[in-house]
Order: sequence, then structure tokens, then C-alpha cells
Amino acid sequence: MRPSTAPLVEPPLPAPVPEARRERDVAVLALPEALPMEVGIPFQVLLSRTAEHYRVTLCGRRPGPVATTGGFPVVAQAGLEHVVAADTVIVPAYDTIGQPPPDDVLDALRTAHARGARIVSICVGAFALAAAGLLDGRRATTHWAYADRLAAQYPRVRVDPDVLFVDEGDVLTSAGVASGIDACLHLIRTDLGAAVANHVARAIVAAPHRDGGQAQFIARTTSPHTATSLAATRAWALDHLHEPLTVADLARHARLSQRTLARAFAAETGASPLRWLTAARVDRARELLERTAWGTDRVAQECGLGTAANMRLHFHRLVGVSPSDYRRTFAAAATA
Repeated sequence: MRPSTAPLVEPPLPAPVPEARRERDVAVLALPEALPMEVGIPFQVLLSRTAEHYRVTLCGRRPGPVATTGGFPVVAQAGLEHVVAADTVIVPAYDTIGQPPPDDVLDALRTAHARGARIVSICVGAFALAAAGLLDGRRATTHWAYADRLAAQYPRVRVDPDVLFVDEGDVLTSAGVASGIDACLHLIRTDLGAAVANHVARAIVAAPHRDGGQAQFIARTTSPHTATSLAATRAWALDHLHEPLTVADLARHARLSQRTLARAFAAETGASPLRWLTAARVDRARELLERTAWGTDRVAQECGLGTAANMRLHFHRLVGVSPSDYRRTFAAAATA
């Protein structure tokens, strides 16, 4: 049951905490035969609603045109010197993964990482990170169709082919194409908080609740335009997270059996209904911790996690820190 308090009235989207306001320098390193869509993802996501927090620069080995698989070049604004100096370096997919990138590219990635930059790959961009030795001994992912090849080519990498992205702190690898969007939203969530990341996700019409552990390869797809689409049920659930929803409730709303619902959820989201619901509730808790001064008991009730103890359990499992530590990091200042 909901607590006997005033109705939930959400305040406007908060600015991130003052220390999160600095402009972060992001270098997108386009290697020869880059995939144009993956090159564009960081610009679209990071600059969609958070342009004041990120400066994103397209880089190549040197300034100038870089060939792409689309049959047209992209024009790098800067060379490897900008990669070395960036706060975050993102390597999108490229088509020449059969051979390591040139030594100066690998040296730039190593130098950037050594000086504290966060290194990110999209899709088979992971091959460049592996060639630089940045994935040795680490868990990493790439597009499911290339996971075996990455493992064979770089045996010191612990390849996980079954997830959307892997965050190792200073190195983040993501799977194929659309998971690059998830990875960039994860960067925003890490840097600026869940409320900002979810605001951006809504702006670019992306799913705000795809955590890195979800399966990347869905064998049986379901069109969002078919009668079996669960989009309406998921939207309904997000509006009723404060209620004690169960899988049976979701199935009833979708007018499906629980078994059919589970299959459809796996097809559309890569997660079970319960796992998706728990992740959505934790994400809601993150927003409330950022945007309100409510105690953890009320936050837990408002997002449907019941008790503060239960919220701490799921929060730590999915976010990696306690709710109180998260609030200290991301709570918006009253004067922000």
C-alpha cells in the first residue's frame, strides 16, 4: 500500500550537482572503414539534451576525411593528440578488425587510458581496445556474431557474448549497434544521474531501462506494431510502479497468459517480466533519490520496492552502491 502522504508531484528535471556540471571532453575515434551509424551515436545521445556537459569531437589518426563503410567519408576535426587528452574516448565499430590498428592509434589509446581517460567501444570497436591490451584480464563484450572471433584473436580477454554492455569502471565495451545507445545513456547516468539519462532516453525515443546485463541477442523478435506488442503494458507498468505489481498483473493487462507474457517479454526486451520490473523500480528509485529529500522508506514505497531494506538489496545489486551513497553523489543542490 502507498503511504498516507501527499500525492506524488514530480519537480522539474533537476540540474546535475555542481561538480557534475563541468564540460567533459569526449573524443570519438573513427578508424578507417568506420560504420557511420555507430560514429553518430555518441553525438546524437550525448548532445541531445546534455550538450552543456559534453564536448564531443570526431577524431581520426589525423584531421581530415575518414573512409566509412557507407561509401562516404566522415571528416575528423582532430587527430590523435586530442584522443590522448580527452576525458572519455569512444571507439565505434570499424570494418578492418582482421588486423590491429596502426601503432600510433594503439599508443594513443594506451596513453589516454594511463592518464585516467575512460575508454569505450561500440560493437566491434572492442577489437581496437583488445589490440591495445586494454581488455587483457577483463570481462568485455562485442556484437554477438563476433564474440567468438574476439575471444580467439585475443585469448586474454574474458568475452561475454550475452550482455548489452560491460562496465569495468575505466573501460566500457558494448555490443552491436543499438547497444551503443544503451552504453552512451549509461555514461550519462554515471556522470549526471538517472533523471537526466531518462530525460535523454525519452527525447531520443530510446528505452530507459535496458541495463547492461540484459541479453543482446534475441532469437525471436516481435514487431512493436503487432497486436502482441507489450509497449502499452510496459508504459502502464511505469505509471504504476508504486503499486504492488506482479507478473500476473502484467499478464492481465496484456491479456496474455503468464507463460506467453514471459516469452513475449524476452522477445521484446531481452529480460524476464520480473527482472524488467525490478530494474524499472530501481531506476525510479534513482530518480527519486536525486530529485527529492524523501527518506528511503518513502522512496522504497513510491517505487514499489516495499521496504528500505529491500530497496538497498536490489539497488546495490543493480547499481553497485547503496542508496545513501548514490544520493550523496547525485542529489541536486537546492540552488542548482
